[in-house]
Amino acid sequence: MTIRSRKFLGTIALLLLVAVWSLLGMTVAQTPWLAKSGTLQAIFYVVAGIGWVLPAMPIISWMARPDA
Repeated sequence: MTIRSRKFLGTIALLLLVAVWSLLGMTVAQTPWLAKSGTLQAIFYVVAGIGWVLPAMPIISWMARPDA
């Protein structure tokens, strides 16, 4: 697979990851146990805001891999 096609597929994968991650984050943010506590909300939003980077890192490194 060429780097050009890897970047195309990786871009689609990253867009899907961000869309699904944000939808799941919004769903969890609406739960009653989280809505009651300001401290839990702060922790949740920090984790949800930074957490998508961990699954995105392997996608980005795969995209940047040079051709064989």
